[in-house]
Amino acid sequence: MAHLTENDIEQMALDELQKLGWQVAFGPDIAFDGASPEREAAAGYGDVVLVGRLREALVRLNPKMPDAAIDEAMRQVLTLESPALIENNRWFHRMLTDGVDVSWMGPEGERHGKVWLLDVENPENNDWLTVNQFTVIENKRERRPDIVLFVNGLPLG
Repeated sequence: MAHLTENDIEQMALDELQKLGWQVAFGPDIAFDGASPEREAAAGYGDVVLVGRLREALVRLNPKMPDAAIDEAMRQVLTLESPALIENNRWFHRMLTDGVDVSWMGPEGERHGKVWLLDVENPENNDWLTVNQFTVIENKRERRPDIVLFVNGLPLG
């Protein structure tokens, strides 16, 4: 019987995800100092949202929303509401399922709308990325999950 290593299992999982249509990237390559950076240098390894992919997805999924509405949705997604983890998880889940309520100033005054983070009716409209060896440093603690699943730049699995 062949001996499987942790790396073998990781590679099999990445291959299966790629067969399902996921893009695959190597964590060090997309780091702010990597060959194809997708993380912002200012946040270093503390940044877990792929901001560029998120912005592109919000613009693509919400074509009628002005830049100000997209900016407001980005601000809400990237800013924690509470110091309590469980409350933040509930709040983020509501944004995923119910959209992000936004307000902005238009030519006719204050406007209100909803920015969607995901397209659940047409999943192919979303950006699916799996990243292996994605380093995160928080409170001087380094973690490196084998695989992180990003949907529209958001680490969801």
